[in-house]
Amino acid sequence: MRLTRPETRPETRPEIRPESRPATRLRTRTRTPGIRSSRSTRSTRTRTCAAALACCTATLCLTASCSSGHKKPDAAPTGSTTSSTSVSGNVSPLTGLPGPAGKILAVKIDNIVYARPQTGLASADVVYAIEVEGGLSRFLAVYDSNHLPAGGKIGPVRSARESDLPILEQYGKVDFAYSGALSVFLPVLAAADISNTSPDQDGAAFSRDDSRNAPYNEYLNPAKVLSDFPDTAAAKDIGFRFGAAPAGGVPTATATARMPSASFTFTWDAGKGEYLIAMDGRDASTTDGGALGAPTIVLQKVAETTSPRGFHDVPDQLSPYAPTVGTGQAVVLRDGNSYTGTWSRPNDAATTSFTVNGRPMPFHPGQVWIVLTPQ
Repeated sequence: MRLTRPETRPETRPEIRPESRPATRLRTRTRTPGIRSSRSTRSTRTRTCAAALACCTATLCLTASCSSGHKKPDAAPTGSTTSSTSVSGNVSPLTGLPGPAGKILAVKIDNIVYARPQTGLASADVVYAIEVEGGLSRFLAVYDSNHLPAGGKIGPVRSARESDLPILEQYGKVDFAYSGALSVFLPVLAAADISNTSPDQDGAAFSRDDSRNAPYNEYLNPAKVLSDFPDTAAAKDIGFRFGAAPAGGVPTATATARMPSASFTFTWDAGKGEYLIAMDGRDASTTDGGALGAPTIVLQKVAETTSPRGFHDVPDQLSPYAPTVGTGQAVVLRDGNSYTGTWSRPNDAATTSFTVNGRPMPFHPGQVWIVLTPQ
């Protein structure tokens, strides 16, 4: 991915180069077993074993191979049958890990090259990767208040987008931290069922890092904003199911999901029990958590379109929009295997279900990445 432009907010964006979407195609080739396993350890909360990759979508290039290696002691079992249930009691509904559910904070995090490495991203419960103007990507990271980064810092924080609101609707009325937005989008944000927590509402929760250039240097103090806006919704069931991996997975070592000017490559590391993440061909890391990786990756294929409200982030070019209501193909990567199925969300008020062969697809407990991949 060649991130050559920052985004919108009333700030300069000199490096923006909108690109046309390339024709999609699929490549699948078999590789000799074995994958990379050298990466720095990450210091965020324990994430249990696993993940894997593969897919047959037009926008995903998969390189499949069988992988083997020891798993972490607390790895979820794999079997021919699956006990896939919603979490309850003292288990997080967003990660399937033990512990009480806290309150939700959603943060818009930049992903242009100048914003890397990010801070606090590895601590998120759920990370959405979403296309923005110029075919670039930006993150919507969802945090449980019980799982905030140890350093008390998240960022760089950037501006909100239309695609964010339907995603957040599944979580209830939550705190949404962002740094600015298109002037025509601000009234929509103000009317949305969220608690707007941008610098306009809570300037004391944001700060600038003088070691970086603006606008890629604004950071959030998550504890501060949660204290100032304490009425945010608690973590709840948004459709995720956790449990043992079902039979029928395709052994996959590497998968790449592409946007017009961005790419995400996921490489299975059996020793770590997670997918190591590369962005634009380079290993991804954070300033506080080391190498980025997650035990479950969801490649959610969406009917990418343009702004339903006619917004322009770039003159003469409608902003991209990723619909998350409807249905489509999804590839779930976990435990060194990939599972091709479907996602479904009938309306804005509904949660999202992921199924394989007509049954709920269980995720591996731990952080979940969802890449909204243009079809």
